[in-house]
This record gives sequence, structure tokens and C-alpha cells, in this order.
Amino acid sequence: MLPTRSLVGAARTALYQAPRRGYAAASPTAAFAGKKDASGKYTVTLIPGDGIGPEISQSIKDIYTAAKVPIQWEEVDVTPILVNGKTAIPDAAIQSVKKNTVALKGPLATPIGKGHVSLNLTLRRTFNLFANVRPCLSIPGFKTAYDNVDTVLIRENTEGEYSGIEHEVVDGVVQSIKLITWDASERVARYAFNYAQSQGRNRVTAVHKANIMKMSDGMFLSACRQVAKDYPNIKYDEDLLDRVCLQIVTNPGPYSDRVMVMPNLYGDILSDMCAGLIGGLGLTPSGNIGRDASIFEAVHGSAPDIAGKGLANPTALLLSSIMMLRHMNLGDFASKIEKAALATIAEGKSITGDLGGKASTKEYTAAIISKL
Repeated sequence: MLPTRSLVGAARTALYQAPRRGYAAASPTAAFAGKKDASGKYTVTLIPGDGIGPEISQSIKDIYTAAKVPIQWEEVDVTPILVNGKTAIPDAAIQSVKKNTVALKGPLATPIGKGHVSLNLTLRRTFNLFANVRPCLSIPGFKTAYDNVDTVLIRENTEGEYSGIEHEVVDGVVQSIKLITWDASERVARYAFNYAQSQGRNRVTAVHKANIMKMSDGMFLSACRQVAKDYPNIKYDEDLLDRVCLQIVTNPGPYSDRVMVMPNLYGDILSDMCAGLIGGLGLTPSGNIGRDASIFEAVHGSAPDIAGKGLANPTALLLSSIMMLRHMNLGDFASKIEKAALATIAEGKSITGDLGGKASTKEYTAAIISKL
């Protein structure tokens, strides 16, 4: 049986009120460059997404209106098109993100059987979103096996096994190429150290399989070691992916206060596993960071089976938007909304079914708004 530590009464309240690093996404290597309009508002691209996406996106819009966040939304459609046999994003959506430099995205469903590749992968390639940031923080008052999860995973987002380089050598034999470059490895490593430094985290751990992938993961580690020399105040170490997976589900405590950085596939696996420690993907925010644009997103699926039924939980998208606000240097609004959302979850009276409650999407949203 997994060890647990309960949070009750005054202890729960104290943890909720204690200063938190929060769901941050900030780094000198990916600074926000947006500008206010004449009314004092920033324009942010909104990609509502598919399935439950429009419902949870509406929740965020309602909460932002109530909180008087100085943002106006520019909604765009990213229904894919095929250009020369390859999946592409409509030009209007591309121009919107380039102009606004920041976007919030609901879940997307890639069309099946039409020659399209992953829409999420297409977005990352289109805007060169080189770092995926996934904070895994225990939600105060929401009981899971552990109360002390507090780590951040930073995943190289453009290459590795997800480079999309595959071919059939001979009939029945397919080769998939793992691409690792020094430039991409150095870039994401520097982002990880900058992130750790800006958020007061004292350790960066590179997660790898260099014992097997000696050249590719070996190059990734070499880049991390080189970057680590520029940050003498941050501890640096390395660990094998399989060992990290075992240890973090056994006892996540030692991984608090640290940032873990890793190649693409490893980050995909480890970040979802860590989400399970805090209650699932419905409570997990995410940010995809580039030098010229950044897209913050809910990482769960589009859940078409419950679309339009008022059952969707908007928390993951809301927490991702809080990361977005801090990225935009709107920390006061982020903290206000974060406090209201966490208080609603801890109270447990108006939470959605996946969190153990009976509230609808609109009722949960209204409860958060009432605490603003």
C-alpha cells in the first residue's frame, strides 16, 4: 500500500495559504513580447479546440471577465489542411499566433484516416516551440496518494523519436530515426537552468538512457553538462529514466524543488506519469515555449463522449492559462485566479465528477468566480 499523509483542518488551510511557486512559465530565453492596445489590453490567440474544448474555453473566458484580466481574445480555427500531402495549420491561425506571440489552446483531435499527422506536433513545429513545461504540484485539499509532489518537467519538444523520420527498409521492416542535435539539446538545457533559477529551484536533473543510447543521449548529456557550468549556484545531476520512474512513484518527496530536463519521448512518458501522482491530466497544466511565440494548453484529450453535456473539468486549461499570465508578467491576476480555483477544489462543494463532485462545468466555474 502506498504511504499517505492526510491534510485536514488547520493544516490544509495553512498549506493553501502558504506562498507557492505556482504554475509559472518564465525564462529570459523566452520573454513575452506582446504589447497593450489603446484600451490597455493584450490580445491573446484562443484556440478553443475540439470536443469539450469550446466548453472549457468558455469557462476561462468567463473567469477572466470576472477577474478583469486585461486580455481580449482572438479566436482562431486550426482545422488542418493538407498542403502537398502534409498537414498544415490555416494561415489565419499562424498569423494570429505570430502577431500576439502567446496563445491558449484547448484539446485538439487529429482527423483519422485523412493523411494528417498530430495537430499538436504540427503546432510545435510550425512555431518552433522547443520546450514543453509541465509543473506537477499537489493540489492542496485534493487527496491523492501523495501530498508532497512539487516538481517541474521540461521536455525537449522538437526532435528525438518524434522527429517524424520513418521509412520502410524492406517489406515488413520499418526504421524510425531518433534525431538529437547539439543545438536543440543546449537550448532546452539552458531554458531548464534559467527556469530553475527564476523559480528558486535549486537542482536540475537530466533524465536519460545514455547507457543504451550512447551517442544520442550521450550528446544530450554533454550539452547539459556544458550549460551547467554557467550556473554554479544550481546543483546538477543525471539519472536514468527507468530509475526515475520507479523512485518518483515510490516517494516523490526527494524530487521536490528540482527541475527535470529530458529528450522528447522520455518527457512525454514521465510527465503523464507524474500527472497521475497529483490526480490526473485534468489537473495538469502545460506550456510550450518558443523564442518568438508560446502556446499554453490542456494536455488531456478532447473527450467527445461528454462534449456538450456540461460535465467537463476546465481546471487543466485554467491552470495552463495561469502559467500564461505569469509568462505575460500578469502575476497579480494569476495569483488571484489561482487562489480562487484552489480554494474551490479544496472546499469540495462545487467540483466536477472527475474530481469526485457532482457540479456541472458552469457550476464549477461559477464557484471559482464567487471567490474572486
